[in-house]
Amino acid sequence: MGVIQYIVDLGASVMLPIVIFILGLLLRQGIGKSLRSGITIGIGFVGISLVISLLTENLGAAAEAMAENFNLGLNVVDLGWPGTSPMAWASDLGLVAIPVAIAVNIVMLLLKLTRVVNVDIWNIWHMAFTGAIVQTATGNFYLGILGVVVHAVIAYKLGDMFGDVTDEYFGLEGISIPHGSSAYMGIFAAPIDDLIEKIPGLNKINITSEKIEQRLGVLGQPTIVGAILGFAIGMLARYPIGDSLQLAIQMAAVMVLMPMVVKLIMEGLIPISEAARELLDKHFKGSELKIGLDPALLLGDSQVIAASLVFVPLTILIAVIVPGNQVLPFGDLATIGFFIAMAVAVHKGNLFRTLISGSVIMFITIWISNQMISLQTMLGQNVGLVGSGERVSSLDQAGSPITYLLAKGITFEMGAGFFIILVLYVSAFVYTFVKYKKRTLYVEIEEFEGTETGESISSN
Repeated sequence: MGVIQYIVDLGASVMLPIVIFILGLLLRQGIGKSLRSGITIGIGFVGISLVISLLTENLGAAAEAMAENFNLGLNVVDLGWPGTSPMAWASDLGLVAIPVAIAVNIVMLLLKLTRVVNVDIWNIWHMAFTGAIVQTATGNFYLGILGVVVHAVIAYKLGDMFGDVTDEYFGLEGISIPHGSSAYMGIFAAPIDDLIEKIPGLNKINITSEKIEQRLGVLGQPTIVGAILGFAIGMLARYPIGDSLQLAIQMAAVMVLMPMVVKLIMEGLIPISEAARELLDKHFKGSELKIGLDPALLLGDSQVIAASLVFVPLTILIAVIVPGNQVLPFGDLATIGFFIAMAVAVHKGNLFRTLISGSVIMFITIWISNQMISLQTMLGQNVGLVGSGERVSSLDQAGSPITYLLAKGITFEMGAGFFIILVLYVSAFVYTFVKYKKRTLYVEIEEFEGTETGESISSN
């Protein structure tokens, strides 16, 4: 366990390159090629960390100042995944979750219940957190293990369900994104997309960053849009003009840098993923297996980045209107794109539809994270990461319907809110699963030139 703990402590930027290097050797890629793939991926993750730090240290601080300026009354700070994942790894279920999740993956592969071969060991922390919260709620270690197993099964199925989406929209052929908020919250996008499609007028609105650029010229370019949003957030935070201008340039940099660092990860993954698919196809003929990887890959899409910046102030606004909410979105504002990335893809890059489904996703996430304050605080105190008298929560994972429903369901803490979330989540999951089985979750559209308003006509 000491070796595993040491590797876990190194973080995703080292863990994944090690896994990819070993995988490359097993796939007979040679030491040089395997080493280059691993290091290239590591460089990409370091780049992503730098960009996220840029967001956290600058955009996050501005968002918190904005919330304070408008006296929003939100007194429990969202720790975000950087503050939550250490709780999962430090818990009793932390290291146990890794072999359990791998075992679940192997069993599902053998039973042909999934096509996902997960190599993203770092993000098993999501499953570990669910198990740790269930154990915290029940005091039972084995129920915590059950929580890990259930979350793992759902995650791998989500990887299957969004296979066409990652293949077609993101162009990640042979790769699956089974982990994190991108997967478990993406299921709300499909029913919302179909509902919008049935509403005359709304179903013709198609806004993308490309169309904004076409209409506005240079003012619609992603870098300019990022700068405008950064400046606006700075002014809402009541920053001096100079500081607001600095934030504008920093957000413009994010629009440029994020796709570049994600491209590095893809450069390292392509030879390994292709070799893995060839080998796996020989042993699992006709299965079309996919390599499960980090949702950070989705942040390279321009529509995802544009939507992410829009949702920074919008998420704080949503937090204000959620009934009884005390959680101030902060730590996860920098990675808000994770929550809405799959929705962007399901909506085929339509930012208008993403605005609607993303608002629903963030409303549900914030409401759940508010209900999980006591359990996450208790977990944090149990592992020595939260002091006495402090109260914490997080959007990423503490806001997960999977974690919430398991923890509250097993302990029979079932108020009206529990049943509302249960019905909404199960219904959205089943709806998305049915579309996945029918191969209609992602269908290419034929787009024609519309009127001057930029309308589009789609045929499924």
